[in-house]
Amino acid sequence: QVQLVESGGGLVQAGGSLRLSCTASGRTFISQYTVGWFRQAPGREREFVASISRSGGSIYYADSVKGRFTISGDNLLNTVSLQMNSLKLEDTAVYYCASKSTLATRAYEVDFDSWGQGTQVTVSS
Repeated sequence: QVQLVESGGGLVQAGGSLRLSCTASGRTFISQYTVGWFRQAPGREREFVASISRSGGSIYYADSVKGRFTISGDNLLNTVSLQMNSLKLEDTAVYYCASKSTLATRAYEVDFDSWGQGTQVTVSS
């Protein structure tokens, strides 16, 4: 069983920054190879934001956040962060952390096994 807990959400003005963190635990977490961030805005489907694989060799971003968001993690991905800069109103959503036991090979993969409860990010004008 893998447990994922997100933190760092909140209210920020457009153009500002936030840093989200995902902390992982559980005896089976050692088998997880990729951690991703997803988000879901009201009335919309959940969408891929970014992912990182162990050793940091495979990092992918959604086109909508490329150049503004940075994903990073420790070697075993016990903690994965998402630094969000130049935030826009359309970044408002609940952000979820997820993990899977396979290596991501491209952006927009959604076959993640374990999910956190989410943290709210609200960008105001």
